[in-house]
Amino acid sequence: MPSANDSDDLPRLARIDPSLFDLLFSGCKIERYAAGQHLFVQEDVADRIYGVMSGTVEISIYSPGGQKLVANIELSRSLVGEIGALDGRPRTATAICLTACGLVSLSRTQLFDRIEKNPPLARAMIELLCTRLRWVSGELGDQAFFGIEARLAKRLIFLAGVMADAGGWIPISQSELGEFLGATRESVNKTLNDWRTRQIIDIKRGGLRMVDASALRHLAESRDDD
Repeated sequence: MPSANDSDDLPRLARIDPSLFDLLFSGCKIERYAAGQHLFVQEDVADRIYGVMSGTVEISIYSPGGQKLVANIELSRSLVGEIGALDGRPRTATAICLTACGLVSLSRTQLFDRIEKNPPLARAMIELLCTRLRWVSGELGDQAFFGIEARLAKRLIFLAGVMADAGGWIPISQSELGEFLGATRESVNKTLNDWRTRQIIDIKRGGLRMVDASALRHLAESRDDD
């Protein structure tokens, strides 16, 4: 049965089954995007769905005042822009390529045509949307019940699983981590420096890595760090 998740260890990487991904984008040519190039901007007209073949795409939400919150990152075999493509309403977020990316895409008309001709795709899309909704519910719960340490620990565990290089380094700045959490750079910096002192993580310019994964997991489960 197709699953929207690759594994229970990476619940935020919502994907459809690889065979259905291939079916959905069958015959589509790979489009090349440079790092820093936008796929779409929040409130844009939604007319396409994208499939990530290579690279990393950041999904962000902006407040009316321009404050940025990184909602997620999408990697290979992820779908981008499915909500707007399905309901035809404006984009709910901004999608930008963090790295050079190879993408495939379908127009909204093509998307519905393929879903109608291949019913398993409909079920896969429903499962995907449910996974997205569960993720949003989880994020709201984290914001309500967990402090900065727990939320930061959860995010680092997730990022280590999807972005770390062979040496375990996660290529992300402290400002970017703040954008993931909706927290200030100062609060993130203070927490990370404390963890480095306690030998839970290592930090270098533009990156960090886990040293004591069990300690981070314990912090991720704690609600007493407010």
